[in-house]
Order: sequence, then C-alpha cells, then structure tokens
Amino acid sequence: MKRSRSDERPKLSREKIELAALALVERDGLEALSTRKLAAELGCEAMSIYHHFKSKQHLLDALVDRVIAEAIPKPSDEDLRTRLRGAVRRFRAMALRYPHFYQYLALHRLNTLVGLRLIDGVVGIFLEAGFDTETAARLFRIMGYYMGGAALEETAGYGKGHSAAEPVPDEIVVRDFPAVVAINPYFKPAQFEATFDLGLEILLDAIDRMRPKRD
Repeated sequence: MKRSRSDERPKLSREKIELAALALVERDGLEALSTRKLAAELGCEAMSIYHHFKSKQHLLDALVDRVIAEAIPKPSDEDLRTRLRGAVRRFRAMALRYPHFYQYLALHRLNTLVGLRLIDGVVGIFLEAGFDTETAARLFRIMGYYMGGAALEETAGYGKGHSAAEPVPDEIVVRDFPAVVAINPYFKPAQFEATFDLGLEILLDAIDRMRPKRD
C-alpha cells in the first residue's frame, strides 16, 4: 500500500522543535534561527511549526523556559551557603551548556512561568534564611550581577570581544606593561573555573556576615 505524503512527514512535537531550535542556535548562532531554516532541519514545512508555536517569539520564550528550568533551585534543607553555591553553579553550568543562546537569555526579563520560578526560588532562599524583603531583593540583584556577568564573560566575553584596529605590538606590551604580562596566564579559559569559584566564595562570605542572627 502506497503511503500518503502526510504519512511520510516527520511527527512533530513541541519538544522536538525546541531541541532542534537549540541545536541550530548552538551550531550556527542565534541569528541563524528562522522558521524556514528550522523547518529544513526538521524536514517539514515552516507552517507545521506554527501549529505548535504562534510565532518565533513564542518559540524563543519556550527555549528560555527549557534552558532556565535547568537552573531552578531544588528544594533543600541544606545551609544557606550550600544552597546559594548550588544555585549559582547550576546557573553557570546552564550558561556554559548553551553559550550561543545565553547571549539572548542574558537580557531576557525572565517574565515567563519558568523564569519567574527561578527568580522566586532564589529569592526564597534568602527569605527562608531570615533576610528581610529589601535585603533579599538586593542580594538577589547582586548575585545576578555576578552570575550574569561571569556567564557573559565566559561565553562571549573579553577574549571574543572587539579589538583595536591597531593593537599595541607585543614587544611594547612586554616592555611597558609588566603587570599586564604577569596576569595574562590567569585570563586563559583554563583559569575560568578557579577565578569563578574564588569570586563566588568571596560573595558567599559577605552574605554569611550579613545573615540575621536568630534567637
């Protein structure tokens, strides 16, 4: 029996489309994501994608939720420091897993359902530790500065940034800027982990000192 053309088309689902979109972004960059190109990757027509997502923006929102879900804090009875360390490290691991998509995520308002769960979960850690609402909000923002900035630096930061039209020649750098030469080895990707952990522990030390005393 001859199969119809509709039978030969791949079975689509939201999950399959999302995974293909993320793979496309991580391979070719966010600017490469289009309904037409995604349809080609999936072996379907572009209109088939719109049966699952109303627009490209709706698809991007779904990708935000899928990626952010990996960073949501887990329920735990561990101490404050351990919970915060785990939350920060999960966020970093997520960013490093999706470095190209993170360039979009870093500036997203996280006003999706899963994005709000992430915010609520991290703020909740501070509130449960006894911080008042204002302090919890400020500490959340400070941690966001550190996590967001570190993730941007590691996924698309200084080493991949804009350069001068005529960079200072190496021989002049060596001659006139000894401190720059001395620290250069510690700016290499192999040093990212140690630098990140040092900064995180400094931040956690400060939060520990601020923690309200309980009777």
